[in-house]
Amino acid sequence: MNIFQKLAVIVLGVLVLSTAFVGVASAQQYPRVINLSPFTAETSFMSLPGYFRYLNHQATGQWLTLAEATRLVAQQ
Repeated sequence: MNIFQKLAVIVLGVLVLSTAFVGVASAQQYPRVINLSPFTAETSFMSLPGYFRYLNHQATGQWLTLAEATRLVAQQ
């Protein structure tokens, strides 16, 4: 095997392994809020999408848009 063939085998191996781990990393777990009542003390007097955004921000440090949070709550 010459150097280019060895390099191609290494690159192919890295690509195969990285695609195997992408599915695991992208399966983010979101907080479940669908069983809560909106605008009550249990949701800190927020709507369900608003409380969902808040919980997600606490866990990840990033804010979701209201539209995205509304869609994700509706999927629950």
